[in-house]
Amino acid sequence: MRILVVDYGKGNIASVVKSLEFCGADVLISQEAAAVEHVHGIVLPGVGAFADAIAFMTASGQAKALRKAMEQGVPFLGICLGAQLLMDCGIEGVSGVDAQFQPDGRWAAGIGLISGHCRRLANHDACGQYFKIPHVGWNQLNFCAGAQANQDPLLVGIDDGSNFYFTHAYRAELADTSCLLAETAHSEVFPSVIRSYNAWGVQFHPEKSSSKGLRILANFLRFCGDVRS
Repeated sequence: MRILVVDYGKGNIASVVKSLEFCGADVLISQEAAAVEHVHGIVLPGVGAFADAIAFMTASGQAKALRKAMEQGVPFLGICLGAQLLMDCGIEGVSGVDAQFQPDGRWAAGIGLISGHCRRLANHDACGQYFKIPHVGWNQLNFCAGAQANQDPLLVGIDDGSNFYFTHAYRAELADTSCLLAETAHSEVFPSVIRSYNAWGVQFHPEKSSSKGLRILANFLRFCGDVRS
């Protein structure tokens, strides 16, 4: 099973590659937009800031190629920032913009597969209690009512309330909650698993989440094989 791990020039993707290979994938690492044409699935790792990442991906042609591949049904898994980049836009790393979403156009356009935007996590809950941001550490997935998340191919063998490893300061704000499979609570409740057809985004890091994370990656590879068949 040949899987493309998209390299957009930010951070260390070695742990994602190693985990996919452990699960049986033949991994191709590439910055070339055309690489999407020769694989059975695509993984977009979570490193860097939204604006910097999408700037490279747009200039290199990656963003357009990924959008086309997903629209054609190629299985896709976005991890952390890789999940956020599926949204219409985000403000992380945009010069001169504060932590909250700005509706006046001062944002970076994302891949745009899923309607919504990305903003910084609140550092206080509704009762005023302070929470440390970035959100770093183990936290639970809570399956969404009516989403049949436990029947989703990516979540086979994953129990409601399972713990995964998170490290992020920004979150997706969905315009269409039909894409939502699971949520996680920190200072606020945020999407932790989203899906649009054959494309998934996970806010946590499966490559850092022990056996449960490896199960997520193995499930993705299995789905890629089913699509290929």
